[in-house]
Amino acid sequence: MAVSVAPTVIYSCMLGIVLFALLENTNKARKRQTVYLQALLTFLLVHILGELYIYSGFYQYAPALAGLQFPVRMLLGPALYLYAFATMSPEKKPARKTYFFALSGPLVVILVMLPFLFGITSEEKLALADPATRDPVLWQIAVYTCLTTMLVFVLFTGIYFWLTLRLHTQHRLQLMERYSSIEKRSMDWFKVVLLLWGAAWLMFATEYSLSFFGYKWAGSGIAIPLIEAVILLFFAHYAVRQPVLSETEKGKASNKANRKPQLQSERMQEIAAALKSVMLHEQLFMEEDLSLKKLSEAISVSENHISETLSQFINTNFFHFVNGYRIEAAKQLLSESEKQVTQIAFEVGFNSKSTFNTAFKKSTGLTPSAFRNAQ
Repeated sequence: MAVSVAPTVIYSCMLGIVLFALLENTNKARKRQTVYLQALLTFLLVHILGELYIYSGFYQYAPALAGLQFPVRMLLGPALYLYAFATMSPEKKPARKTYFFALSGPLVVILVMLPFLFGITSEEKLALADPATRDPVLWQIAVYTCLTTMLVFVLFTGIYFWLTLRLHTQHRLQLMERYSSIEKRSMDWFKVVLLLWGAAWLMFATEYSLSFFGYKWAGSGIAIPLIEAVILLFFAHYAVRQPVLSETEKGKASNKANRKPQLQSERMQEIAAALKSVMLHEQLFMEEDLSLKKLSEAISVSENHISETLSQFINTNFFHFVNGYRIEAAKQLLSESEKQVTQIAFEVGFNSKSTFNTAFKKSTGLTPSAFRNAQ
């Protein structure tokens, strides 16, 4: 079989990206976040080498290695989740059952692969690559093995993608309870990578499975690897540079529905009045990085009591509470002044025009410019 040049070049570039990221990550302080990232990058390295093994034609010289990357590929989902856990969860380490479940995927794949690993010789595996020399019975075993392992990969990895996405959502909600500006801490880049990677791996699994039935298209072996390479480059760039978040910037959002009030209604009413006063008279909301801690110090009320008042009495969270005042101030400036939208955004406390535009439109249904024109 001739070398498939385009996919070989693409996967070789991906190999370089992962090796560079591994080197960069090795030079960082050894923390849970860097350890799990190291594991994820290592598993990605095995996945890429497995694809290069096929596209470069190297399988002709070592047919016994065929399929050995399948069990390792099952660890991509768990490794991605554990990296997210280490980066965003306040818990010191995952529960022991997390590791056992993570290993169940590779174990299932190994059991599925037993007939292929030990029931077919190296010479017979090599013969399967050519339709003219393949044995029909052995080909059925190979197809069953590949399709079953890919199905397990899709289901198993899908579970971990869902768990990881939920973890990121909880992390973002927790930030909204403590900070008025969350962009620098929310790791929104990670959610983008997660969704893109999920779509890319699903396309990869679909194209891989259909290839056994002779279905191919003009971009087979090129388009999806190219998409994977772009996503990998994006992930490696941000993951290696991702700082370690403090404990207050990590963790699950508190469950407002199950939280029992600890304060009397009269006390929460007093705190609500103090919050309104400090916002209107001292305009504390104009501080770009206003936090729950700073607000607590400003009105001499504990953070827990403020959070409870916001959730139980005002029915909001810290993020929306502060940005509500920012939006009202912006509306006034848009109506009464000729200041540029960007200037107004920074003046009322937002740290970027895009964040301001998103919050303003969500609150009013209009962009800042449209709101000004409607006055």
